[in-house]
Amino acid sequence: MSEHNYQPPKVWTWNKTEAGQFSSINRPISGPTHEKTLPVGKHPLQLYSLGTPNGQKVTILLEELLALGISGAEYDAHLIRIGEGDQFSSGFVEVNPNSKIPALFDHSVTPPLRVFESGNILLYLAEKFGHFLPKDIAGRTEALNWLFWLQGSAPYLGGGFGHFYHYAPVKIEYAINRFAMETKRQLDVLDKQLEKNRFIAGDDYTIADIAIFTWYGALAKGGLYESAEFLDIASYKHFGRWADEVANRPAVKRGRIVNRTWGNVQLAERHNASDFDALGL
Repeated sequence: MSEHNYQPPKVWTWNKTEAGQFSSINRPISGPTHEKTLPVGKHPLQLYSLGTPNGQKVTILLEELLALGISGAEYDAHLIRIGEGDQFSSGFVEVNPNSKIPALFDHSVTPPLRVFESGNILLYLAEKFGHFLPKDIAGRTEALNWLFWLQGSAPYLGGGFGHFYHYAPVKIEYAINRFAMETKRQLDVLDKQLEKNRFIAGDDYTIADIAIFTWYGALAKGGLYESAEFLDIASYKHFGRWADEVANRPAVKRGRIVNRTWGNVQLAERHNASDFDALGL
């Protein structure tokens, strides 16, 4: 039966043999599939992640904090191979019951605090160290407006457009058109905002810029779904100017490669600042 005449059953059932790149790890139930303790390094902040857009949010912020001389932001970044199901270990489920990267344990407090969901980790670290989130109510609110805009919008880009355009085993015109239209609407929102502002929330670089860059900036830099031409990214001039400025920040260059296991430049795990030395970063 083709996708054009599919009729949903009265009760959905899980087809474990369904085709698709992620069919071996996707499942409709939560909880661990195996017992495994997470490693713990020497720094107070222990990050368990992969260098996807959501994972990069946290490593970029941590590298930005370290660039300011905030020694308490030193961290160990342990690799979680989601394609192999590491996120379903008992240790990872303990830090994030939703089995999604990134997840963080803060051992600088007793008992250690678990922090999960990438937007919440950004907010937690910005508040903990007092940087990259304005302290005045107006500036803070505007930055959080855009942080939560990203958290609500990115699933349309990743799970919607990216999935059907790049990953789906069959190309469905309706699905690609539906999510391409929404992605371009979001890009237009950003372009118009950045026509009036240097950074997303105003004159200052904040966690909103970090969060949005890892998804939408990656589109602009040709790093997501091989779709820049299809989406005509070059036509969003103000957005492109911003993406270039953020991409050129040294801390962003470092943070983008942490827990990355693909591409020309990668750093599977990060435990010391010197780990970047061999990469020229």
